[in-house]
Amino acid sequence: MNIGLIAHDSKKGLMQNFCIAYRGILAKHTLYATSTTGRLIEEVTGLNINKYIAGHLGGVHQMAAQIEQNQMDMVIFLRDPLAPKSHEPDIKNAFRLCDTYNVPLATNLATAEMLIKSLDRGELEWREMYR
Repeated sequence: MNIGLIAHDSKKGLMQNFCIAYRGILAKHTLYATSTTGRLIEEVTGLNINKYIAGHLGGVHQMAAQIEQNQMDMVIFLRDPLAPKSHEPDIKNAFRLCDTYNVPLATNLATAEMLIKSLDRGELEWREMYR
């Protein structure tokens, strides 16, 4: 499955720790991330990450395009709801596309863990019928 990984600056360390904890599961899938997040994950996990450009420079748009073309099966976007970003409309568009195309989306650690464990148990195989 194709998994998108994005993290606001204040959540990048949390994303690294999440990917360390679930490295074994993530290694079985194709991973995509915005540039800095992807580089940081690669550094601590050794996972192969397909990297977009920086989120604020259009990386969120690149992931949104994959969602819209039904090429993304899950998105984990660890965001900081207390620090709005200038590219917030881009982020909201990605959320809207996830809702439109039934792409599971986690925006916090609790939901991310539920999704990754469900993925490991094979409970997201229904995504295959969307492709």
